[in-house]
Amino acid sequence: MKIFFTYFLFLISVLSTAQQRYYSNPLKIPLLLSGSFAELRTNHFHSGIDIKTQGVTGLPVYAVADGYISRIVVSPTGYGKALYLNHANGTTTVYGHLNSFTPAIEKFVKDKQYEKKSFRVDLQVPPYLFAMKQDQEIGKSGNSGSSGGPHLHFEIRDTQTEEPLNPLQYDFPITDNIAPKIFSVILVPLTKQSHINGSNAPQTYQAEAFNGTYRLKNNPEITFGGEIGVGIETNDYFNGSYNKCGINLLRMSVNDVEQFTFSLNRFSFSTSRYINSHIVYSAYKTIKRRYIKTWLDPGNKLPIYTHNGTEGRLVASDAETKKVNIELQDTYGNSSRLAFSLQGNEMTLQNDSTRKPVFYYQQTNTFRNETAHIEIPRDALYADFEFEYRTEPSWKELYTDYHFFHNNTVPLHKNAIIALRADSLPLHLQTKVLLAYVNPSTGEFNSAGGNYENGWVSTETRNLGVYALTVDTIPPEIEPLSVVNNSLTESNRIRFKIKDDLAGIKSIEGFIDEKWALFEYDAKTGIITHYFDAERFVLGKTHNFKLSVSDYRNNTAIYKASFWK
Repeated sequence: MKIFFTYFLFLISVLSTAQQRYYSNPLKIPLLLSGSFAELRTNHFHSGIDIKTQGVTGLPVYAVADGYISRIVVSPTGYGKALYLNHANGTTTVYGHLNSFTPAIEKFVKDKQYEKKSFRVDLQVPPYLFAMKQDQEIGKSGNSGSSGGPHLHFEIRDTQTEEPLNPLQYDFPITDNIAPKIFSVILVPLTKQSHINGSNAPQTYQAEAFNGTYRLKNNPEITFGGEIGVGIETNDYFNGSYNKCGINLLRMSVNDVEQFTFSLNRFSFSTSRYINSHIVYSAYKTIKRRYIKTWLDPGNKLPIYTHNGTEGRLVASDAETKKVNIELQDTYGNSSRLAFSLQGNEMTLQNDSTRKPVFYYQQTNTFRNETAHIEIPRDALYADFEFEYRTEPSWKELYTDYHFFHNNTVPLHKNAIIALRADSLPLHLQTKVLLAYVNPSTGEFNSAGGNYENGWVSTETRNLGVYALTVDTIPPEIEPLSVVNNSLTESNRIRFKIKDDLAGIKSIEGFIDEKWALFEYDAKTGIITHYFDAERFVLGKTHNFKLSVSDYRNNTAIYKASFWK
């Protein structure tokens, strides 16, 4: 009787918790995470959580609360196939990288794709069309878009502002008792007269766990002068997963006075690119490690920071010791601490006396000569910097020298305009020319786009670095995967692998018996697929088939075949 009563109380407790929880599990399997909210990603904060799907696609995905589908997006990149559900509590939930939708939604989307003659669609849906109840299936999990493996990308957004909110604050059944791990620290001189142990270059120090906290390995003696900033390399982890995730809160104190703090439980997509000021961007580009800053760049407009007037910068006083303590937390309150000391030493450095133009973050900046031009708009920079420009002979078959527009360690928040003079470009190649973004150490390059006009080729870009002119005259490649000698090798579909060597795929047009045919496109694999559709095409006959694939320089490849289906 006592055991039964205890079980009864436990059951009542579970049911009570379930009743208090607004959102239910979107997958109905144990929730193991491979990505967390606000995790550091390339050029953006992660806007949701990534839920593991046991390494497979095709698991049922359910609405986490009553609501209606307000938006459907299908894209070869990004979230791939994604659904947006609006709820009565003023939030929108997002389900990304789906493999498929429910049949009714699939038909609605496919009708729109044929109407628009486009695989890529972004559809606003009337509220009355697809009402959903909590735990009603809305689709199957997948790996579509820019996904790096099967999983469900899940978000909660404020419907009115569309700002993503931290889903881990909404009582999902997720276990996390693992504190963030601290790997290393970077100390960055912030002026030309600043130094770390006599050097004006950033210095890194490994961290190690010691007596329940972290310290710098081997307890190094560190002196500094001028103004410096501290960056910290850290990852968080969840139970049942080895995937690297992000922290939720950072707090730094100096000599027991709180100096710099940030907490990140919501953000705006319009400010997400400020992540490049949130981290030590130069370290990310040169040594591929993300250090979170404990200081604020003047051009960083993220509204997540508080500080004591120093903006987190450490200013040396001769012979003064700075005792630095940094605390990190995840959403569940698991915390780690790092402590180390810095010794002030106001020595004078011998700096490079070469005068270079200064680019200011609060104004438009331009540089121009006879062969090159750059314009960086106001508020595209996070801090002032000394701009450097030079040229070197190119050692690939290019139409200009290498033009070094500074280097890629300075991030841009807005597009800059870069232009190169095209004096050596033959007339017949003017429509094929583009700017190449070059790795000068290997000579390899990627397309940065661009247009020819009045002897110049210009493009908009968010990358400083090395540019040159090249041309793309080669059409994309089309490799049939389902057709051999005009015979189909698959019963319900026809597939191809496509790729382009430089400019990138611009358009894909498939025709069966001269009627436009929908091809699904997975950009990460380069595979396009048409599923035969008896409602739109007469089957049981020989068909004439044509596939046209063009790149961004209007080079076009054509594939033709006839087959029975």
